Amino acid sequence: MSNSRITKRTVDAAAPGAKEYVVWDPALKGFGLKVTPAGRKVYLVQYRIGGRSGRTRRYTIGPHGAPWTADKAREAAKRVLGDVSTGRDPMQDRDKSRTALTVRKAMERFLSEHVAAKRKATTAREYERVAANHVLPAMASERVDTVPRARIAKLHRSMAETPYMANLTLAMLSKFFNWCELNDLRPDNTNPCRHVEKYREAKRERFLSERELALLGKALAAIEAERSASPWAIAAVRLLILTGARLNEILTLQWAHVDIPNAQLRLPDSKSGVKSIYLNAPALDILANLPRLEGNLYVCCGQVKERPIVNLQKPWQRIRDRATVEAWFADGGPASAMVADLRERLHRIPKMDECRAEAERLAIELPVSMSTLRLHDLRHSFASVGASGGLSLPVIGALLGHTQAATTQRYSHLSADPIRAAAEQVGRRIEGAMRGVVDQ
Repeated sequence: MSNSRITKRTVDAAAPGAKEYVVWDPALKGFGLKVTPAGRKVYLVQYRIGGRSGRTRRYTIGPHGAPWTADKAREAAKRVLGDVSTGRDPMQDRDKSRTALTVRKAMERFLSEHVAAKRKATTAREYERVAANHVLPAMASERVDTVPRARIAKLHRSMAETPYMANLTLAMLSKFFNWCELNDLRPDNTNPCRHVEKYREAKRERFLSERELALLGKALAAIEAERSASPWAIAAVRLLILTGARLNEILTLQWAHVDIPNAQLRLPDSKSGVKSIYLNAPALDILANLPRLEGNLYVCCGQVKERPIVNLQKPWQRIRDRATVEAWFADGGPASAMVADLRERLHRIPKMDECRAEAERLAIELPVSMSTLRLHDLRHSFASVGASGGLSLPVIGALLGHTQAATTQRYSHLSADPIRAAAEQVGRRIEGAMRGVVDQ
């Protein structure tokens, strides 16, 4: 065993022997060069954990040759010995590193072991979509135990144009990293989502006016007459506006949940738990006339046998586009004249893409009108009609199935409208009396 300082010359001169041996560096205690009988030369560090009586361990830096020269191996040995001096065990750290899961592998476990087992199916699908579209493309191959806050902040910033989705992704990742800590995949209290500030989200509250409700009804009747959407898709849209139910509550509604004698939908598992939705006469009429398919338990049947409608977006876009074109036709102005001209030439109401192409040709700016209307806005509209009709906020909350009064508070300005109208009426009568004018 040689005591010469480890340099390139030392390494080149170290010849293999009958047995494996180590050349120790006298200037850096613990740094050595292992030489095997086969002539393989490997840099290593030997250290002791737990004082003189502790365990001796050997940490392999790497074989001689690119990238490990004698000088680079010496610098690596210094770093390892520096970690040892602080009480860390580099060998244990390396073992953990080798067994650490990537974000992809940990996310697969999170979705299967936690989300699928303990969350609603809709939540599970949303988490899977966020993971596939946003999280994994950004950090799939990174070690889950070392993802830094900077990585999360960078992902969040990259989604600034879609603040709702950015915040949803951040919330899902926070739950994911908490789960990682609970399952010893990350050190405790290291959730990298902490202190990443969410974006402010503009509330999208769209209420249909009575005129727009009439246009929507006209569009539904036209689509139904043309049979360009299934009767179940049309019924689903009508039930959404007539009941204020959530989209998934209608799409997953089974006939077993429909209580016609008591005019209720008895949902066993809504977003807010067990829930009853009260049915008015128009909603009851829709259910009474809706065709049933043998073997299908669902009210709104889909294209797949014995399954419900999975996605209402395509028929909804067709209905919404038809209502928008009808609105342009009825509004007056350049858009109205353009639609009227197309209607005369085509001998039918024009489609949305035909209107847009003609508007581009004529350099006409089309109003937004109902083109951005969302299915969830039908629920808002149900509530707004109740509020403007004088229903109290607690009653509206009960109709919608809100468990928190604050959720219903968004309709408070609408519920005041009848009071304003009453105040206006009283004021006019008083003013008239004071002027000597008496209402008959």
